[in-house]
Amino acid sequence: MSEPTAPTPAGRTITARQPDAGRRPVAVADAPRRPAVAAAQGARSQPVAKERAAGGAGGAARTRTGRRGPADPVKALMHRHRELCERAVDPLEIAAGLEAHGVTDRTAARFRHRDVFSLAEELYARVPRGEESTPSAGDELTAARPAHLVSAMAPGAVAVLTAACLRLTEGGARLGVGAAGAVGLAVALAWSLRRGPLRAHGRTVPVTRFLVGWLVAYSLLGDGLLAGLAAGGPDGPWPLVPGPLVGLALAVTPAAWTARLFATRARRRLGGSRALEEFAAGARPLLLGGIALHTGCLIALLVLTSLVLPVALAPAVALGLLLFLARLLTVHGFPHAAAAGLGLACAGEALALTAVLVGRLPGCDLLARPVEAVVDTWGTAAVPALVCGTAALGLLVHASAALSRASAHST
Repeated sequence: MSEPTAPTPAGRTITARQPDAGRRPVAVADAPRRPAVAAAQGARSQPVAKERAAGGAGGAARTRTGRRGPADPVKALMHRHRELCERAVDPLEIAAGLEAHGVTDRTAARFRHRDVFSLAEELYARVPRGEESTPSAGDELTAARPAHLVSAMAPGAVAVLTAACLRLTEGGARLGVGAAGAVGLAVALAWSLRRGPLRAHGRTVPVTRFLVGWLVAYSLLGDGLLAGLAAGGPDGPWPLVPGPLVGLALAVTPAAWTARLFATRARRRLGGSRALEEFAAGARPLLLGGIALHTGCLIALLVLTSLVLPVALAPAVALGLLLFLARLLTVHGFPHAAAAGLGLACAGEALALTAVLVGRLPGCDLLARPVEAVVDTWGTAAVPALVCGTAALGLLVHASAALSRASAHST
């Protein structure tokens, strides 16, 4: 069977084959499908493009959210300590306050800061404050130094004047001079403790005044009373020993100066420290050096006083060191520890007197033997020296740990 031919413009003929059964003609089927396939592919690519665009926008949103974070931990800490941050005059006060609330360098690492000081700097920068700020403690001390010096010298001046009048009077006049001098000394001491570096407004435990009064009264009368009790008395009036009290009153001036020096140097050290451990390592030698300096001044003043009045050096030095440590702890925010040390000394002296009295009862002489042995071996002055020295040593151990913390120098 012959195949039909078709003429061409060029004169050539092309044989057109008949399509087999079940086979599509290529020329007829493919020509119209190409635009449909392209349209289908374009239709499928549009959702993909939209999805990619949506994914890109979502990724950018997630990136912005991740940078900002779900919560600002420093902001939460700022709200928690907002009052501290608002009244702080520099970042150091914030660092000290955070340490007092238990925030350490390890805690600061959770807020993405290397130490408490850098965390305090951010809090100080982020919390708004008023235009007028309260002057720092160091600036206040520097501005009022002459008045503070006068108030610190007042107890020594009153004590020297009273001692001179006591040597010039006798009988009832001497008793009146002694009573007036005691009142004047109390007023002068209270004035000096309300001003300057020894000021601790609102921090003193009320019982502290009674404890200090007991210790001062024992330094005047205690040795004579204990000697009389040990001898089976007391017989006659108790002898007064004003020498230690005059030396201690004169030592108020170097005590105030030493306290100011320690506070100023410790605050300067706080400004140059970048970690709590670093500040503690530098503040502890400052404290021990200040205590040694005050003890040297106290010994020198007591030796000068002994040239005019009789002074038992050991108990006077122990009492002066105890009173200085107690006041230093009170000034820096540890009044209960100071009261505990003073109470321990008072209890020891009262126990010694009570033991001698109770030893007179039948079958109780064993209680008085330790005190009598100390008195027979070293004299009556050994009792207050041992008692006050032990209490002062306990306060020194506590102060070396408490006053080397940044929170003790926040104000």
